[in-house]
Amino acid sequence: MKPPYAVKLHLIMLLALIGLAAPHSWAQEETAAAALPEPTLEQRVADLEAYINNTARTPDVASKVAGPGPGHNAWQMVSTALVLFMTLPGLALFYGGLVRKKNVLSVLAQCMGIAGLVSILWWAVGYSLSFGGGNAFIGDLSFKFFEGVNPGSTGAGFEWISDTMWAMFQLSFAIITPALMVGAIAERMKFSAVLLFVTVWMFAVYFPFAHMVWGGTGFMCGPLNADAGIRAIDFAGGTVVHMTSGWSALVLCIILGPRLGFGKEQMAPHSMVLCMVGTGMLWVGWYGFNAGSALGADAIASNAFATTTLAAAVAGFSWASAEWLHRGKPSVLGFCSGIVAGLVVVTPGAGFVTVTSSVIMGVLAGIVPFLAVSYLKRLFGYDDALDTFGVHGVGGTLGAILTGVFADESVNSVVGPLKDGLVIEQLKAVALTIVWSVVATAIIAYAIKAVMDIRVSPEVERQGLDINEHGEEGYVS
Repeated sequence: MKPPYAVKLHLIMLLALIGLAAPHSWAQEETAAAALPEPTLEQRVADLEAYINNTARTPDVASKVAGPGPGHNAWQMVSTALVLFMTLPGLALFYGGLVRKKNVLSVLAQCMGIAGLVSILWWAVGYSLSFGGGNAFIGDLSFKFFEGVNPGSTGAGFEWISDTMWAMFQLSFAIITPALMVGAIAERMKFSAVLLFVTVWMFAVYFPFAHMVWGGTGFMCGPLNADAGIRAIDFAGGTVVHMTSGWSALVLCIILGPRLGFGKEQMAPHSMVLCMVGTGMLWVGWYGFNAGSALGADAIASNAFATTTLAAAVAGFSWASAEWLHRGKPSVLGFCSGIVAGLVVVTPGAGFVTVTSSVIMGVLAGIVPFLAVSYLKRLFGYDDALDTFGVHGVGGTLGAILTGVFADESVNSVVGPLKDGLVIEQLKAVALTIVWSVVATAIIAYAIKAVMDIRVSPEVERQGLDINEHGEEGYVS
């Protein structure tokens, strides 16, 4: 057996990141407000109107409401908690119910391990690389260790939310994205290899895409960067979250190889009850994901809330109906898969499309990923254990394209200047995301595979990862 290089390397990297954080004063810097002229009564009223309407304050005056707006900031805090709720416990229970009972704890451990690891990376350099100035493809280190990220300042994310809450909100996205890949490699990948892969993948894929799509200088940030190479739109993460994780998951599960007995043995979910509970948590948490991406409690957030609800409900019904027609019975797994697919598909367009368009997107979300899961996997023979690619890769790609088709200026004024040629721009963004994710994942996986065993031994796989990797059992009879 090879030495556990990955474990040692992983611990060294984390300690180094923590150790690099130089001591500094945590006192907030003096604001420039004192040097600015006092606002007139009209300007003070205008600032209040700006808060109500979630728009910019009066510039170049000492605003009397200079900090985060209570209502908008409160919604951002709630949204951040909801997105974290999606991973722990939502995604963990959803995936945990779908694996065999001998591996349920391994899935929970991977989700929790990723949450801790990504949080450290995000604090150290990840937030800065994602949202620092930098260039079109990656940010700089101006915000390393959260330097300059102050709870009383605004503007990093939007006008009325705390810069600290913006960083935390985006952290919740960074946590769930690699956790989604757990579904494709479940029941056979070493815990140490998962953590090492995620560490490198965040730098090679996630941080660049968060910057390119949502950073002010990003290559694919149509709404904020007039010089963007691809003038695409992505409201809440169709490319950044679902496509990167989904396509990477496909490559990783192919390199890892199928589970022992795949296609020959029964590998049914051990608890559809846990899966259904996890699905409900994902649906509720997704309101933070989509409606929270409005960055304020405004009309756009309300629209995203409505489109998210309808797309999920319609897709769940459509998937189960397709099963009913093809297999004679609508399964709970079908409802659960369809609901998640609907949430995935509507994500990039939640704050850009009308509620009627979201219904159409929901129908397609229930049919296209269903076909991918039911037939594409069987046709090519890859073992995407819990259908991460079929739901997130295919669904995210579909959603990004449909966003270009259905985006409506009447819902969000951002769409207006970008509408002409938007479908082509979305297709360009889709192509770049697929190529980058696939190539980067292949390089990372083969590089790690060259220095360590990334897969558990056949004996461990047969016995289960819970007892062998974590020394525990999910169920004790």
